[in-house]
Amino acid sequence: MRRLLLALPFTLLPLAATQAAEDEHAHEHEHAEHSSLAAHEHGAAQLNVALDGNTLELALESPTMNIVGFEHAAVSASDQAAAAKAKQQLQDPLALFSIAPGADCSVTKLEVASLVFAAATAATKNASEHSDVDADYALTCNHPEQLQGIDLSELFKRFPATQKIQVQLIGPKGQQGSELSPANPRLKF
Repeated sequence: MRRLLLALPFTLLPLAATQAAEDEHAHEHEHAEHSSLAAHEHGAAQLNVALDGNTLELALESPTMNIVGFEHAAVSASDQAAAAKAKQQLQDPLALFSIAPGADCSVTKLEVASLVFAAATAATKNASEHSDVDADYALTCNHPEQLQGIDLSELFKRFPATQKIQVQLIGPKGQQGSELSPANPRLKF
């Protein structure tokens, strides 16, 4: 399953290229960085989703600014508190992604990483101008047929600096890509 999730970006590359070309055509007058999701764009995040049998995998990548409100090392007490709160919220994927209770999913893997979450001394040594949060989840669902989609309303609510999420999905109906926002927070399988 891990290989499937890792292959997802490459599998959907033609879809992303088509979308980027459409965006570029629609916004020719805008700067190139606005025509598609940049590698590190504040307000934007990426989510890869794969549903294979009873396993649901989610991989979220976001600039730390969207999640914590800053990207520098969490040295001050208030920064450390903000980083700890964000990490705690990211450790509850069933709430963040509003997965249908009827699917009876349980978290089997949870990895949340960012330099901002590291100890202040380690983060200071490795600090860079930009940092990201990577959150990887695997869930086992006893009734995956109950999964009709995922609602990211709570994620947008908890992390209001996140304005859009580029989603790549491999699910029961094949591959798809979409862009979610606070006004359009639902991903359909």
